[in-house]
Amino acid sequence: MRGMTYTDNRADLPLLRPGDAGYDDELAGFQTGFTQRPTVIAAVRSAADVVAAVRYAAAEDLPVGVQATGHGLPGGYEGGLLVTTRRLDGLTIDPEARTVRVQAGVRWGQVVAAAAPYGLAPLNGSAPGVGAVSYTLGGGLGILAREFGYAADHVRWLRIVTADGVLRHVTPESDPDLYWALLGAGQNFGIVTELEIGLVPVRTLYGGSLAFDGREVDPAAVLRAYEAWTRTVPDGLTSSFAAVPYPDLPALPPHLRGRYLVSIRVAHTGADGERLTAPLREIGPVLSDSLCEMPYAESHTIHSDPDFPHTYYGDSAVLRELDVERAGELLKRTGPEAGLMCVVQVNHLGGALSRPAPNAVPYRDAQFLLRLLTVGDRERARAVLDPAFALLADDRLGRSLNFAFGSGDRGAGLYDPETRKRLAGLKEAYDPANLFRRNHGVSAC
Repeated sequence: MRGMTYTDNRADLPLLRPGDAGYDDELAGFQTGFTQRPTVIAAVRSAADVVAAVRYAAAEDLPVGVQATGHGLPGGYEGGLLVTTRRLDGLTIDPEARTVRVQAGVRWGQVVAAAAPYGLAPLNGSAPGVGAVSYTLGGGLGILAREFGYAADHVRWLRIVTADGVLRHVTPESDPDLYWALLGAGQNFGIVTELEIGLVPVRTLYGGSLAFDGREVDPAAVLRAYEAWTRTVPDGLTSSFAAVPYPDLPALPPHLRGRYLVSIRVAHTGADGERLTAPLREIGPVLSDSLCEMPYAESHTIHSDPDFPHTYYGDSAVLRELDVERAGELLKRTGPEAGLMCVVQVNHLGGALSRPAPNAVPYRDAQFLLRLLTVGDRERARAVLDPAFALLADDRLGRSLNFAFGSGDRGAGLYDPETRKRLAGLKEAYDPANLFRRNHGVSAC
């Protein structure tokens, strides 16, 4: 790797600038739709490298951004220092304590594979390629969320390099305020290099997807039936609704080309999954049915999220309730006639997600999360998505940090006023110069 090296008494830090060999490769990630051109990249290999990077940025008055897997890209640091953490890929399972220590570059698929031999599972999301640490700092809405809560609720401790260039070990006992802030707004307070999080004793689950042809079965009718069904299920069952109009392109698998798929995805650790999901099969003719008992290591097949880098833009709405009539109108506006591919997903919340926890993850009284995602140009996307979100504005509590994909005002609505005020006070205490400019609405400057 060609580039300059910054030296302090803790580390020799490899830095890459535009024009250096490896600069463009270092920027590559899952999200390909937004251009990043930082003044300098720190390709860190250790916590000591992170300390050196933060001290260098502070000395040079450079804003700092962080990128692990590139599913979500940092904002507010343009022209500054980008710290890439993909090389921090260590993880350690403690099967007796039911915990895992993960460094900042570890992906959830690695943790699932490492925990499975012990009959344990992490509280990961649907996509195995997502970074475990960044996901958890945003809250972490997993496939078993209604049973176990947010991933952030299970963090034991974190190690973070704060704006003063100090590596801190943070626990609920040692630094209760910083611990609270990191879990929900962590990347606005420093660079987390490692954390320890609890695992759950899950070997298998009942899960999968029921898919309907959106041109044969009314998508709005499926959503109405799904919302009514969610009122009958126990807290231990987690599910979501999705509607995806696939373009007729040769690059897609034949079974997806030109299809409008409407699906309900389920994950449940109880023994009564077959009985609980039986009403879903009565909604209409099923195009495919993958509901079955499976090893937890195969849980990524429930959603089958794309695993290849691509361009996407989207946002989210945390909802007090789901107005199914207005949501039906939203489906019409984002369906095959929308003019661009729109992915609609509705996650059922509640259950363990509503329990209080000592962290900054907001909106625990919400019952649903709406996520709208498009593939393509940002301006065209806004022309479709903004009016769609407006349909459900009356029940919108805010937005989810984990699912704010390239939104214009990155900070608006991510926290309720009380949480935002407390975060702003802590930002002033830990990063008064706003070195970590994540623009989450808690800036001290």
